[in-house]
Amino acid sequence: MWVAAAARAATQVLLGGPAPDRVSLQIPDESEPRSVPVRAASCLRDGAQALAISVCEPGPGLDLTRGLEIWVHACWGSADQGWLTLKAGVGVGRLETDGSLCISGFARTLLESNLRDLVPDGRALQLEVVMPKGRSLAQRTSNAAFGVVEGLALIGTQAEVQASASPDQLRDALLSLQALTESSKFQGRLTLVIGENGLDLARSLDLPAHQPQLKAGNWMGPLLVAAAEAGVQELLLFGYHGKLVKLAGGIFHTHHHLADGRLEVLVAQGVKLGLSGEHLRGLIAAASLEDAFHWFADQDRDLAVALWQAVAAAVEERSLAYLARYGCSGMGVGAALFDRQRRVRWAGPRGEAMLKRCGVLLYAGGSAAD
Repeated sequence: MWVAAAARAATQVLLGGPAPDRVSLQIPDESEPRSVPVRAASCLRDGAQALAISVCEPGPGLDLTRGLEIWVHACWGSADQGWLTLKAGVGVGRLETDGSLCISGFARTLLESNLRDLVPDGRALQLEVVMPKGRSLAQRTSNAAFGVVEGLALIGTQAEVQASASPDQLRDALLSLQALTESSKFQGRLTLVIGENGLDLARSLDLPAHQPQLKAGNWMGPLLVAAAEAGVQELLLFGYHGKLVKLAGGIFHTHHHLADGRLEVLVAQGVKLGLSGEHLRGLIAAASLEDAFHWFADQDRDLAVALWQAVAAAVEERSLAYLARYGCSGMGVGAALFDRQRRVRWAGPRGEAMLKRCGVLLYAGGSAAD
């Protein structure tokens, strides 16, 4: 929405209009337009180009894009490429496969519906989106696990932020769990995934053909207990290694604003595995979990694989201990972790057995960090 606001402001200025401090946006499936502020807009190069800046304000909740400046550069181009061309500038995510702008259908529709009335017939608008801090912020996300590089992707699916740490998200997940377990088709098995990334990968691996999936967001602990109470017999925890590692340390609400400790959890598992002091010091000194992952793989590939297998096993053990704390028993819990390249690489003993039953094998090719 903030990209669309800057884009509309830049286009208005390009057409010779005054620099607006707010623009009116029509949101898909909403009857009334929204008024969105714009920080600045100006013509460049004698009016042949224009630049507008908006500042992301995602509303209540915790979001790393709060205060993010978004720049949109606009100019006229060749109509041979259609009336609207979008380009990923600095800090904006690109698809690793072909370098094109990573944009969702909702985001593209939002832009097109709010720009089409401004572009005269026979003219073509070219927009370049720039997020000066996008590249550094993207390092705090799992974008690379989507195959998105260089910055933040425009992958929104709605105008409002869906807060994965909010009670509303937990309520919705509990309602979905109830609907799944009360279905006549339910056979006692469930895959609990963290976020859209895990859900998308689970579907691509055809896990839905073997057992239903439920997106947990960051509310892993309450949903574990609710699943056991709802009669789930086998539950597979399926997620990005940078998230599920927290469960190995007993952290069952995984939002980064509420709890982290990932490097500390990794080092603790290294101590149990008997790693040398040199290796442990190298892990704890890493700037991020991903840096620790690559550094250790370069030092000793086999030990790196063993460490992450130990983490997966610990996720299973700590999950069972968490359930026991709340008087829940009888539900088997398996864990499977995938890396930034969307490869399922590590699993606990029970998780590996569940994957094999679904026809999914752990990735074993290349180096531990390739």
